[in-house]
Amino acid sequence: MRNLLLTLRFDGAPYHGWQVQKNGISVQETVQDAIEKVTGVRSGVIGCSRTDAGVHAEMYCCNFRTDSGVDTERMIYALNANLPDSIGVYGCREVPEDFHARYSCVSKKYVYKIWNSPFKNPFLTDRYYMYGHPLDEKMLDEESKYFLGKHDYRGFASSGCSVKDTVRTVFDASVERRGDEVFFTVEADGFLYNMVRIMTGTLFYIQQGKIERGALPEIIESGERERAGVTAPACGLYLRNVNYGG
Repeated sequence: MRNLLLTLRFDGAPYHGWQVQKNGISVQETVQDAIEKVTGVRSGVIGCSRTDAGVHAEMYCCNFRTDSGVDTERMIYALNANLPDSIGVYGCREVPEDFHARYSCVSKKYVYKIWNSPFKNPFLTDRYYMYGHPLDEKMLDEESKYFLGKHDYRGFASSGCSVKDTVRTVFDASVERRGDEVFFTVEADGFLYNMVRIMTGTLFYIQQGKIERGALPEIIESGERERAGVTAPACGLYLRNVNYGG
């Protein structure tokens, strides 16, 4: 039995998130369908993250076990031939039997993409968050540094979060501008349900003066969801990198 690790990218707009659901098509189900067509067997696919409906991935990793003898390079082409245009596999390799796409992960990096212009861009619909008011990216970059370090982020998780351990370590956080595009990037050893989107919404609140500058450490320490900002829309969120170390 081989354990194969797939690396893919996907446009999350057509899907109800990664995980298989009863009420709509998911990325996981679509990948399972393609694997079944290639190998002839319905395989369970383990994802590195439970992305929400509408969230995208520039790099997403998942693993599955198979008795198929198809080599890894041919597997990439075969799967892509059976996947819709919204999902593309660009890596496949054999990994140890005990490898787990989620639990073997050392860190993940997300980026939230904002189209910051008073004029909407129809080419970025469902792929960026359209925000027409001014954003001070330098100030927000300074504020984002308060996220760095090991903290209990229970106040930055939506009510659907069921994990008991809400402590996470943030390794990097930054806000930068490229023309009308603004990017909030954050890397951590793990994320709670909607954590990045709530972080983003909190930065919006700081920009709007609804949260005072320098208040983030106190808000994080409080653990109170109502003190943080709104949950930013899913359309701007991308999983950018998955790190397994070595």
